[in-house]
Amino acid sequence: MKIKIHTQIIIAIILGVIAGLLLGENAKHVKILGDIFIRLLRMIIIPLILSSMVVGIVSIGNARNLGRIGLRTFVYYMVTTLLAVTVGLILVNIIRPGVGVELAAEGFDSSSHVPPSVVSVVTDIIPKNVFKSMAQDKVLSIIFISILFGVALSSIGEKGKQLISFFESFNSAMMKITDWIMKLAPVGVFALMAWTIGEMGLGVIKPLAKYMGTVVLGLLIHACVTLPVLLYVFGKYSPLKFIKHMFSAVATAFSTASSAATLPITMDCLEKKAGVSNKVASFVLPLGATVNMDGTALYEAVAAMFIAQAYGIDLSLWHQIIIMLTATLASIGAAAIPGAGLVTMVIVLKAVGLPLEGIGMILAVDRILDMCRTSVNVWGDSCGAAVIARLEGEEI
Repeated sequence: MKIKIHTQIIIAIILGVIAGLLLGENAKHVKILGDIFIRLLRMIIIPLILSSMVVGIVSIGNARNLGRIGLRTFVYYMVTTLLAVTVGLILVNIIRPGVGVELAAEGFDSSSHVPPSVVSVVTDIIPKNVFKSMAQDKVLSIIFISILFGVALSSIGEKGKQLISFFESFNSAMMKITDWIMKLAPVGVFALMAWTIGEMGLGVIKPLAKYMGTVVLGLLIHACVTLPVLLYVFGKYSPLKFIKHMFSAVATAFSTASSAATLPITMDCLEKKAGVSNKVASFVLPLGATVNMDGTALYEAVAAMFIAQAYGIDLSLWHQIIIMLTATLASIGAAAIPGAGLVTMVIVLKAVGLPLEGIGMILAVDRILDMCRTSVNVWGDSCGAAVIARLEGEEI
């Protein structure tokens, strides 16, 4: 019987804790397996950003051809994602789950760490040399050129079709490689968990619980307050009635941790139970599964701040704004598959110069948070479809 990947990760966490307690400081010798896993994640980041964001922007560009509905959908998705990230950042600054962890990364001195300045961030966004930016992992530069390239491709019509097809194929290949790397996640989780427990003991469990609670609280506020208010005010739809209609889709999203796998059920619930037309549902939902990741963006912002706090790095308001914008943009490129937020997390950490080793600690609770944030992603897509349908004059 084949064991599912999330079950493998749970087993890896348990074994990692046991190994860390038994090995103590000697657990650093198994950390190499975790380092290899992190290097694999870093390896795919630049090509993944380039391919997924070009494809995502092209799909938005095509949406503009549909006129008003495309613009409304895009604005709704960007606003709700920014609201979700804002909620996450407010909570993580109040609760401060990473304070007192006092992690130390090899070759990383938090006391001498200086996050990028306003000027350097602004100037780095526009690269002098695209290939040099890729070689130096200049994430914001790659995001900028990807958006620019995607917009250009979507605006040249027939001439861009072959190149669009190439990037779609390239993106599919990168998704497959990402899937292969995520199959190695249990090994990486085991090694990194063993190292973390070996270094810190079971004392790391408390801040992890606070971190997990912060993310879940943020997701609950966004799902139960922000989105219902938007649904009620702009969609003229009862949130309680709507969640009854969409419950099976949200529940499926929670169990599969994949908004793409849930898409057929979401469309069925939206059209047959909620009364949204196929015209709106068939456009808003597939686009949402690609570019609207409210839960993922919130999680990435909280996780980045948690890691900064754990390493004793004080991030200013400006650097938190960078996290907000990067998490929002990175969520556009996040694949609608389990664990995708973990991959795009690397993008957010690199944007403000945080140590990637911090990912090892949050891996322990990533699966359950993945299920929670995917449910919020699907709920956000569904609310968006209802709001857009109402704005388009539909009676739902």
